Amino acid sequence: MPDPGISGPKPVHPDMTTDEKAFSINVDSRMYGTFAEIGAGQEVARRFFHVGGASGTIAKTISAYDMAISDSLYGKADRYVTRQRLEAMLDFEYRQLVERLDAARGERTTFFAFANTIAARSYTRHEEGQGWLGIRFQARPREAPSEIIIHVRLFDRDNPREQDALGVIGVNLIFSAFRHSHEPEVLLASLVDELSRDRIEVDMIKFSGAAFQHTDNRLMSLQLVSQGLSEAALFLANGQVVQASEALYKKPVLMERGNFRPVTRVGLDMLQRSKEMMAAQPALKDQAPLVLMEMTLHNLMCENGIDHRDFLARVDILGALGQAVMISSFSSYYKVTGFLRRYTANFLGMVIGVPTLQELFEEKYYQDLEGGILEALGRLFKSPVKIFTYPTLADETGELRTAENLVVAPHLRHLYAHLLENGFIESIAPSETRDLHVLPADVLRMIQEGNPEWERYVPECAAQMIKERSYFGLQTQR
Repeated sequence: MPDPGISGPKPVHPDMTTDEKAFSINVDSRMYGTFAEIGAGQEVARRFFHVGGASGTIAKTISAYDMAISDSLYGKADRYVTRQRLEAMLDFEYRQLVERLDAARGERTTFFAFANTIAARSYTRHEEGQGWLGIRFQARPREAPSEIIIHVRLFDRDNPREQDALGVIGVNLIFSAFRHSHEPEVLLASLVDELSRDRIEVDMIKFSGAAFQHTDNRLMSLQLVSQGLSEAALFLANGQVVQASEALYKKPVLMERGNFRPVTRVGLDMLQRSKEMMAAQPALKDQAPLVLMEMTLHNLMCENGIDHRDFLARVDILGALGQAVMISSFSSYYKVTGFLRRYTANFLGMVIGVPTLQELFEEKYYQDLEGGILEALGRLFKSPVKIFTYPTLADETGELRTAENLVVAPHLRHLYAHLLENGFIESIAPSETRDLHVLPADVLRMIQEGNPEWERYVPECAAQMIKERSYFGLQTQR
C-alpha cells in the first residue's frame, strides 16, 4: 500500500464520469480501434459496451486467456504480465487493424489499439494486483502512430474492485490519449480521475511516437512522483524509463542519495569505494549491484517549486557518468529499503556521509512511528542491508569524523554500538581527505559566482557539460 501521507492529483475532469468519457468516444466517429485484454476480464471494453454506441468505436475485442492461443497471436513468452507481452499485443493488433481497414476508412479515421495484461486477484492468486496497459493511436488520420505505456499497482483487496479500477484507468488512458496528447502533464493527472491513491498507483509511464516528439520521459517520471501517482520512478543512464521490477528483480542494489547539484568528485568517490566494499561481501558471489542515484522531491525543490531545466541538468550529467536515477517521495531511509524489498530480497547497500548517519539517530524524525527509532531502524536494517559511511572533516577542528567516532545521544549509544560492531554500519576509507569539507552547495556557489576553482571539485566530464550548456546558473569566470 502507498504511504498514507501521499495524496494523488486533483481530478482533471471532476464533472465528467468514466461512463461519460467512454460515451464521448463512442459518439466521436473519428476514433476506431481494437481492445485486447488479458488477465482481469475485458473490463475496459465492457465500459464502452455498457454506455451504448460502441459500434462507433470498437472494431474488435479479444481476450486470449489460453497461453497457447496468446502465443499463436503474439509470439511465445516466458512471462505474460510484462512490458514485452504488452508491446507484442499492441504491435499485432494495431498492424492488423490498419492493414484491414485503412483503405476503406483511413482518410477520416484515427485508428487505435488498446491492450492490457494484468495479474489480478483470483481464487488462486491473493497477491496485490499489477500489470501493464497501453494504447497505440493516431493523433490524426494516417499520421504515424504514437504510444503510451503504463504500469499500475492495484491495491483493492477483492477482485471485483480491482476489475472496476482497471476499467476506469483504461477508459481514462484512451480518453486522455485523444484529448490531452498535446499536454502530457495533464494527460498524466487525468489517468486517475475517479480513482483514489489508496486504490491504484501508476509507477511507470512512457510516451513515444509522433504526438510526443517533444516529451521527455524523464520529466514525466518526475511528474509521476511530484503529482502523487507513485512513490518512486526509475530511469537508466540512457534516459530509458523502467518499471521497478524490471530493473530491480532479484538484484543487489547500491544506492546513494543526494541533490547532485552538481555531482562532485567526493560524491563519486563515495560511490566507487562503496562498490569495492560491496563487491567483497560474501553473500554477493560476484553479482554486480544495480547502482541508483536517488533524488527525493525535497532534493529537487527550490523557491518556486521544481525547476525542470535544473532537474534535467542533474540527470544529464549523471547519465553521462553512466548512472541510473531514482526519483522518490521518501523522506526516511527505512521507506527506501521497504520500497526496494518489494522487488528484491538481495543485498542492499546504502551510501551516506557521516552527517547523514548522525541524522539517522535523531529521534525527532520518527515521531510518527509507534515504535519510534527502534521501529525505524528495524525496518531499515531488515537483512541483508549495510550502510556504507563516508567520513567528513569537522569544520572547527579539521578532525576526521567517521562512523567509529560518531557521538549519538547517551541512551542510544548501545544501540549504535550494536549496529556498528555487527557490521550493519561500515566505514568507507576515502581515496583522499583533502576536499572532504567541500560540499556540493559550496561548489554550486562557486559556479554561480564565477569562481574558477569549482572545476577542481567536479569530474572532468561534468565540468565540460556545465561549461558547454551553462548549467546551474554558470557565470563567466573572473
